[in-house]
Amino acid sequence: MLDIDRDQAMAYRIAAQGLHRDSGADPVALRVFDLGVQDDQRGSAELALLARLDGDPAPAPGDDDRLVLAWSHRGAPHYHRAAEFRALITALPPWDAADAAARLSWQRRDLAAAGMPADEAIRTAAQALRDVVTRTMTKGAASEAVTKVIPDGLSLWCRRCQATHIHDQLMRLATPLAGVALEPGSSPATLVPLRPRPPLARRPDPRAAAEVVRSYLRLHGPATATEAAGFVGTTKAVLARTMWPDDLVDVSVEGRRGAIPADAVPLLENPPEPNTVRLLPPKDPLVQARDRALLVPDPAHRKEVWKILGNPGTILADGEIAGTWRATRSGRRLDVTMTALLPLSARARAAAEDEAERVCAARGAESLRVTWT
Repeated sequence: MLDIDRDQAMAYRIAAQGLHRDSGADPVALRVFDLGVQDDQRGSAELALLARLDGDPAPAPGDDDRLVLAWSHRGAPHYHRAAEFRALITALPPWDAADAAARLSWQRRDLAAAGMPADEAIRTAAQALRDVVTRTMTKGAASEAVTKVIPDGLSLWCRRCQATHIHDQLMRLATPLAGVALEPGSSPATLVPLRPRPPLARRPDPRAAAEVVRSYLRLHGPATATEAAGFVGTTKAVLARTMWPDDLVDVSVEGRRGAIPADAVPLLENPPEPNTVRLLPPKDPLVQARDRALLVPDPAHRKEVWKILGNPGTILADGEIAGTWRATRSGRRLDVTMTALLPLSARARAAAEDEAERVCAARGAESLRVTWT
């Protein structure tokens, strides 16, 4: 068994996720798209690319027709390579009712009134979405139409909208199975049927599902089945039984056992020096790893990085998540507040401010004000 320390594991992840910013790299070739890059209303995916690519401004993933945006892992919006998305869809259906209930998370309790197993509920919703979403539709319009054709137990009354809607997480999990993606940059969320339409994904493809786990381990490894299951949104038991690849190498990180794909071992054994400074968005792939104690050992610092609501961005400096940052727009000026969690050299602070200039350009602001706290 390969035995490494935490610093080596961090250096490996920084390199595996493209944070050394190779000159002239093609955005779609970035390895983070093997798993997908999560987005949000603040353009997290664009800033994740900004941290990995040369050039100003950063390429907008929504403008690249080689990428597709969809609710995928855990029902969260991710950008994926369009050429691989149809295969990914076959990895997303639940394996059984227990797996489906885990993926539905807290909403599984609300679906008890449906009188059907959770996996059947997801398949029923997927079929309804496939039948209804035959053209570009807002999420609200699609929800209203789908609610009319699904069993009553799969919907609920929404006080904010004063209407009955399909359960949100159920809709998110079912939408890609129906062959439906999201329109980038649209608010409210807008659903778009894929053309040509792929078959309805009813059962998972074991090979495609294993590839999702393999990609997680390649980007976030060495990692455990529990951590991979947390990313997928299922349980360790389900993942270990159905999705765990067979071409892995066991690795001990300071006595904690994990695994990594065999083809990733050379980089793990000899990663480049992690001397980069980057501003990472709140949903950046690096902070999507489920072993948060490895990323940020100090419990008090973890509370600053991962909050219940409104996570900040993070400052990656010399192999550590060394601080947090937030940006607010004031007219034509972008105000960036940076907070150091670890001691930062003058060089690292200057590099962080240079990165803030790139964020400012990406956000279309004309001036920048940086404040350190």
